[in-house]
Amino acid sequence: MLGEVLQWEYPADAVLSHWLRARPHMGARDRAEVAEAVFDALRHLRRYRHFAESGSGPAARRLAILGLASVFSEQVLDAALQEDEREWLARLRRIDPASLPAAVRHSLPDWLEQRLADVPQAEALIEALNRPAPLDVRVNPLKAERATVLEALRAGPAARYSPEPTLHSPWGIRLQGRPSVNRWPLFENGSLEVQDEGSQVLVALVAPKRGEMVIDYCAGAGGKTLLLGALMRSTGRLYAFDVSAARLARAKPRVARSGLSNVVPVVIRADGDQRVKRLAGKAHRVLVDAPCSGLGTLRRNPDLKWRQHPESLAELCQVQARILRQAARCVAPGGRLVYATCSVLPEENENQVQAFLAENPEFELLEAGPILADRCENLTFQGPYLSLRPDRDGTDGFFAAAMQRRKPA
Repeated sequence: MLGEVLQWEYPADAVLSHWLRARPHMGARDRAEVAEAVFDALRHLRRYRHFAESGSGPAARRLAILGLASVFSEQVLDAALQEDEREWLARLRRIDPASLPAAVRHSLPDWLEQRLADVPQAEALIEALNRPAPLDVRVNPLKAERATVLEALRAGPAARYSPEPTLHSPWGIRLQGRPSVNRWPLFENGSLEVQDEGSQVLVALVAPKRGEMVIDYCAGAGGKTLLLGALMRSTGRLYAFDVSAARLARAKPRVARSGLSNVVPVVIRADGDQRVKRLAGKAHRVLVDAPCSGLGTLRRNPDLKWRQHPESLAELCQVQARILRQAARCVAPGGRLVYATCSVLPEENENQVQAFLAENPEFELLEAGPILADRCENLTFQGPYLSLRPDRDGTDGFFAAAMQRRKPA
């Protein structure tokens, strides 16, 4: 299983799902333990490979043992090992991680360790990105109130997942563990969706209003689209643009569950799409949740640090700049453009916004804090940009900038 993931041909969660589907007789607990061990091995891969250079036998088995050590107690795991493996693991447990080089200790490729070293409070950020994330769900404001849903969850079987309101988002609920939310009645009837709290806060920055024309320019599977539509109370028109028909198809059942009737999904071409051109200067709000490295989501997708590299990052930055230029043309005078990524790297974030503003003087940067103050509590970021971090905010790493097209004098 781990060997298939380490081919890097497909995302780790896709490989794991395919592997588990081929084994329908595995119990839920066994599935959870396999998944946890695989993701632990990915999270700490460089350090584990460093350790696996010692010992004997296949290196892949030693990597698997180290991953399983995060799932099972020492007593349970040792009972399944050979004597030389138990001795090897005991030696590793005595190693002080602080004695290892930083990139090995944090299990980062050299290029990424160097990039993150320039980020403020880098050590705390890296350590947080290497810890598993809780599960955030979001209440559908069209169908339910958070207090009511929380009460229902705490009174039922979901109580064992310790549901708590999210700190910043007024719609979020945080769960511990890995519950099968998609089987819950509240999910099936459209009252709940899975969505990281940072993503919810991003939609609050867009702040759509009833009756407006809004474009979710890189809608994907529609997580942010759903909240945008609910905040619009299913009025106006909400375009869900994406270059992938498959991604938009995955959004269709979610939109149906949500009860929204104002969503218009549109598959667009990457360049020169006529439908985009027809909307030039007409949209009140445009959200560009741009394709990015995803390095702010390493808690959930640890394989990304091994799948990305400097060349792919440079290509992504070019794509981001192109999409931002295209989307900006749709913004009406006085309208809002929000650029966002789930990255923590300046070249995908602040640098992109500054370059765009230098080339497009008709847009001005807005302060994110005052926009969010009415809806989102306890946010402590500084400066004009929305900046969320797992070490400080308990969310995935998110960045967003709100810009406004000036009205003609």
